[in-house]
Amino acid sequence: MSKAEDPYFPEVPLDAYKYSKGVVGVVAGSVHFPGAAVLCVGGARRGGAGYVKYLAQHDFPTHLVLQNFPDVVPITDVAGQDVDAWVLGSGSPDITHFPSGGILVLDGSAMTLSNSAHEGITIVTPHEGEAAKLGYPVTDRKITALKMASELNVLVVLKGPGTVIATPSGLVEVEKTGGRELATAGTGDILAGLMASMMAAWKPTTFEEAAKVAVRAVKAHGTAGKIAATKSFPVVATDVLAALPKVFL
Repeated sequence: MSKAEDPYFPEVPLDAYKYSKGVVGVVAGSVHFPGAAVLCVGGARRGGAGYVKYLAQHDFPTHLVLQNFPDVVPITDVAGQDVDAWVLGSGSPDITHFPSGGILVLDGSAMTLSNSAHEGITIVTPHEGEAAKLGYPVTDRKITALKMASELNVLVVLKGPGTVIATPSGLVEVEKTGGRELATAGTGDILAGLMASMMAAWKPTTFEEAAKVAVRAVKAHGTAGKIAATKSFPVVATDVLAALPKVFL
């Protein structure tokens, strides 16, 4: 299927402005993992949303984010923010307040929050090790993803060789674009930010609609990895981030 038939981003009307294209909030990075903030925000800046907010918890991660992306707006609390989609957990940030609105993309340490009450769509992005820690050891990837989606009432993006996207209603799709070049630290942070940004841009209202956006995000991420592999070896996360704009040309 061509990009024209299944575009990565929704059509942008002539009267669009930054807020109408989608607002994404990022809670990522920590004193121990400051780079995750840059990678997650970087993915968010390339996902089609017109406005990115970053929760400024620690000086150094915030400095890195603004140094690399001066257009990103630092905030001091998740409460009261008008945000279409949030990404939380990349790089073990401090999560003291749970956003009450918007689509949630939970990555890393935030996936333990997937049982928390949330009125909107929640998405979790585990690899097999994280799925096992959540109580879902992986024997069959499809079955595990579907079980997790049903029991937790979340959209599951089970990363790995053939990323499985599963909805609570039982829909499942396997996206095989990504390869072994993505098996390096930080690429999951990029995917989490990219996915939240694409959710903010598309604004899905059902798990089934969100699953279609998730497939697009995983495909774009995998394609960026393949492009990076033609330019660099071995591939590192920043290579994948640098390749993302080329995916959408």
